[in-house]
Amino acid sequence: MSRRERGPEPGPGGAEVAAEDAEPESPDQCLSLLPWDRFSAWLHCVCVVGFDLELGQAVEVIYPPHSKLTDKEKTNICYLSFPDSNSGCLGDTQFCFRFRRSPGRKVSFCCFLDQLDRDLPVYLKKDSAYYYGYVYFRQVRDKSLKRGYFQKSLVLISKLPYVHLFRTMLKQIAPEYFEKSEAFLEAVCSDIDRWPPPVPGKVLQLPLVGLTMKLRIPTYRDKPGTTPIVQNMHQADAQISMALPTVHEVDLFRCFCPVFFHIQMLWELVLLGEPLVVMAPSPAESSETVLALVSCISPLKYCSDFRPYFTIHDSEFKEYTTRTQAPPSVILGVTNPFFAKTLQHWPHIIRIGDLKLPGEVPKQVKVKKLKNLKTLDSKPGVYTSYKPYLNKDEEIVKQLQKGVQQKRPTEAQSVILRRYFLELTESFIIPLERYVASLMPLQKCISPWKSPPQLRQFSQDDFMKTLEKAGPQLTSGLKGDWIGLYRHFLKSPNFDGWFRSRQKEMTQKLEALHLEALCNENLVFWSQKHTEVETVDLVLKLKNKLLQADREHLPVNTDTLKKLQTHINDIILALPDDLQDILLKTGTT
Repeated sequence: MSRRERGPEPGPGGAEVAAEDAEPESPDQCLSLLPWDRFSAWLHCVCVVGFDLELGQAVEVIYPPHSKLTDKEKTNICYLSFPDSNSGCLGDTQFCFRFRRSPGRKVSFCCFLDQLDRDLPVYLKKDSAYYYGYVYFRQVRDKSLKRGYFQKSLVLISKLPYVHLFRTMLKQIAPEYFEKSEAFLEAVCSDIDRWPPPVPGKVLQLPLVGLTMKLRIPTYRDKPGTTPIVQNMHQADAQISMALPTVHEVDLFRCFCPVFFHIQMLWELVLLGEPLVVMAPSPAESSETVLALVSCISPLKYCSDFRPYFTIHDSEFKEYTTRTQAPPSVILGVTNPFFAKTLQHWPHIIRIGDLKLPGEVPKQVKVKKLKNLKTLDSKPGVYTSYKPYLNKDEEIVKQLQKGVQQKRPTEAQSVILRRYFLELTESFIIPLERYVASLMPLQKCISPWKSPPQLRQFSQDDFMKTLEKAGPQLTSGLKGDWIGLYRHFLKSPNFDGWFRSRQKEMTQKLEALHLEALCNENLVFWSQKHTEVETVDLVLKLKNKLLQADREHLPVNTDTLKKLQTHINDIILALPDDLQDILLKTGTT
């Protein structure tokens, strides 16, 4: 297949609008893409799952047809795309699921997409080991069918966690697809293959069958808790424009309403990576609640596994329900009553009813004991013997209760709740950030003639000593056993993931500073005072440094890299001709 050049598609009525913090795309990043490369930047494929009387759930259509799914992946998609029979989801239902990709697959078609991933906030970075499935399920009575019901799901499979974007897309295309079928699906996929890449920080215009969605994907440079407004613009043609306020956020207040009085305890459980089960009446409620839980520790990334909708047919069912070992660090969303018995040994269970916004103030509900959880019909609430480390914050409860009484819009309630969680998480993480920054060697310790210095080891005792004067009390008025909470957190997968990420950033910073120190030396003068063997060795090491800077995307500006390349060329040109020929041709691996 020959490559064809396809530059960025302008949105209807004009070019894409770039945000101030976005860097311009270089032509070689977006040109020379193969057909379906643009589609692949957003979606892996689109599936249609129907019900066959003999086979049960079956994948009827995969689009584009060349998309690859293993048999195991197809089986997972089949079972996860339909609600459990007990859910009784008549009409249209939207939800999402997450499942493991089969190992040994090619990860990415384009290093440009990896560059985009690096510009994302840590909690939005894609996990190449998992796919998300975004589902629009329709079940309506149809006497012409043997079963008496029409049952079908339109499913978007993607590595991207942009739940609000894909939910909005499905709401636009699924009802029409159920009426028009295959040709309409081809038109939708063809539109997606015209979309610009998902560049963080840019206002993107995405055409979709007569509609233009406008959105902005956050970047790691955004101030946490702020969402730049994407304004609707008048279109030059008849296309309708829809501005999405977010690509990934769920309705936080609506999700937490059934467990209103326990939000702070749930924040602690998620922060600590404790095993959590959400038992809900339908996949819509279970998936939204699981996603809300995972997002409540933002801007920290939840580093364990989470399944917004989990069934007894899931390929990890046995792994996650075994009683031969302690429950794993995972959040499961379930709807089948069978799980009430299978997972009753789990330490923390959240039981929720229908997610309807209350017209009255929720009543205070005590934490329930696990032994009282017999079936999925048990009363809504949190079933656990966990004792929170921090004292309860009564202010946030009063503020949200007042909002319910005053009929404050759910969007406004969610903003209040999201800000509360953000301030709580930041108060917790700032002392850790401050201590870890102190592990960085001083710049004066970096010598161009020695390897970059190592980070100092993380010491739990040393960190704990810093809390007396520089702990969370500087930014939070909450009292309680903060020390105990930190001790528990330092053993959790979330700390491990956070610390590895910070370690990598700081090590790359040291490598970048070392590179700059080399650039500031007179390397040609040095080579004149050393033997040819030592000079050749230096050239090879400098070439390796350049390769490393490119491979690991070190935080070095382009001028520094150009300066180093000039040093290398100048040193080589001062050597005898035979060595020049060899070194100019020599790349390093």
